[in-house]
Amino acid sequence: MRNVPDPEAVMTTTAPPSPVAPATRAPHYLLAVLALAMGGFSIGTTEFVTMGLIREIAGGVDVSIPSAGHVISAYALGVVVGAPVLAFFGARWPRRGLLIGLMAMFGIFNALSAVATSFSWLMLARFLGGVPHGAYFGVASLVAASLAPADRKGRAVASVMLGLSVANVVGVPAATWLGQHLGWRSAYWAVAALAVITVAMIVAFVPSCPGDSEATGRRELGAFAQPQVWLTLLAGAIGFGGMFAVFSYVAPTVTEVGGLGDGAVPVFLLVFGLGMVAGTWAAGELADWSVYRSLLLGSAGMGVALVAFYLLAPTGWGLLPVAFAVTALGSVLVVNLQLRLMDVAGDAQTLGAAMNHASLNAANALGAWLGGVVIAGGYGYRAPALVGIGLSVAGFAVIVLSAALQRRTNHAPAPTR
Repeated sequence: MRNVPDPEAVMTTTAPPSPVAPATRAPHYLLAVLALAMGGFSIGTTEFVTMGLIREIAGGVDVSIPSAGHVISAYALGVVVGAPVLAFFGARWPRRGLLIGLMAMFGIFNALSAVATSFSWLMLARFLGGVPHGAYFGVASLVAASLAPADRKGRAVASVMLGLSVANVVGVPAATWLGQHLGWRSAYWAVAALAVITVAMIVAFVPSCPGDSEATGRRELGAFAQPQVWLTLLAGAIGFGGMFAVFSYVAPTVTEVGGLGDGAVPVFLLVFGLGMVAGTWAAGELADWSVYRSLLLGSAGMGVALVAFYLLAPTGWGLLPVAFAVTALGSVLVVNLQLRLMDVAGDAQTLGAAMNHASLNAANALGAWLGGVVIAGGYGYRAPALVGIGLSVAGFAVIVLSAALQRRTNHAPAPTR
């Protein structure tokens, strides 16, 4: 009987990642991790609050709602540009100082968003606000891993990522409520204040942590020579775009299609956030079972959930459990894409850790843009769900292609020279 390779083995490379540079042991380890997670909370709040305030922002800068959706894409494009550039140049820098600098930039650019006087200036401020995003998460994950005992590194990294999920449960609904009652600019001022708090916590609790002294531009860029890196990034950029296609326009979908009042929007954002928290927790458990199968489950499951989103949008409150399922399954996809990317990136750990967020925010930009296109084309606020279904199917296909290519590579004859 012919042996059939295990899909999990197919999706795993043999090259171990380079060791994370050790840090001075934090006297208050939990507070150090909390400080890093606070940055994730701040970033998560600003990334998603725009979606809940899109109507207020559109009115504030005198553009249509589909045009205001481009503000979401501008932030996402900032992440896509900033993640590789800052990771490339910052790989050798002391990591605590780099984190402080990144969060200071983040706070300043959110303050600029709050004072933007026109749509063009708001677009620029949101783009700049996204630049530190990916590099912060990448470096914070590496620092958290270096602070943790050997048997808790995964939990430490997950704690940093959990800050992003918790932001959608607490930060985004609160900032959305604030923006609805005190004006949309107040939400960005609140995020700027969170950035200041994060900087203070990093200074107080995160110990000195050296950069990667062996990092070179050639080594970091070497990750892009791996086809599996590109396929993993493509799976995230396309497949995760389905969630953002509907998430970006959830406010008008709930009110215009579902017939609910403005007060329902923070509730839906809360449920989206609860789905992210649940999905992030489940993703860790599923990854121990199989990263590859978890990727397939997250991608296919999100496609099915988006079908339900399209069908149930007119029911109003009946859409709540579907909103939960969309982000829960999306989070399963995100965490396992991160694990897959860190595996295939090899020695380029700083760049590899940051590029997952570049990929996901490419999905953010793509989903928000395509959703805006179909709305502007007159297809209604349910149409982005159909776009999302197509993106999920395409992402699923890329994951299958990645496994097939890995299987072929593993079975290829050894080179003769």
